[in-house]
Amino acid sequence: MTTLKQTPSQTLGPFFAYGLTPEQYGYAHRGIAGNTLAVPGVPGEHVRIEGRIFDGAGAPIDDAMIEIWQADTDGNYADADRDEAGSTAAFSGFGRCGSDDDGGFWFVTIKPGAIGDGLAPHIGVIVQARGILNHAFTRIYFADEADANGADPVLKSVPENRRNTMIAARSEAPAGPVYRFDIHMQGDDETVFFDV
Repeated sequence: MTTLKQTPSQTLGPFFAYGLTPEQYGYAHRGIAGNTLAVPGVPGEHVRIEGRIFDGAGAPIDDAMIEIWQADTDGNYADADRDEAGSTAAFSGFGRCGSDDDGGFWFVTIKPGAIGDGLAPHIGVIVQARGILNHAFTRIYFADEADANGADPVLKSVPENRRNTMIAARSEAPAGPVYRFDIHMQGDDETVFFDV
């Protein structure tokens, strides 16, 4: 295993990366967000999202930080003004994971519901890594939501031959559904990223 060391002058810094993803650097304490968003009892279909992140040469990126932001199973985002007694009060919808030596990352969460204005169920993804000055933003859509995906105005704005880079494939595992979503920062299979 590669031993990662903190440095005060990262491309995205200055910050100490272990403050954002302490587990990635061997620290036992948890950061302000982790990769387990949904614990037992949170309503919705519990799923695992997993993948790997690659650079333009196809090599795994072992020090990326992937953040996700998503709605709950009813299509609502966490909000300070929401009734805390609501059924999803324990679900913040925000998670963060550092990539491992093989570029791997994963999240345990719930599948989000459809959001208003014709938006298909999706998860917002932000990637930060060495060598990029600004974060890269994309979305995860779900392969088993073909009808909703076909009507989604954001996904429809992406050239048809590139939409597959934003769609996670579903498989079944003993512990439950798994969605596979690899991120390619550059190259022939480059993931579609948005300007924000």
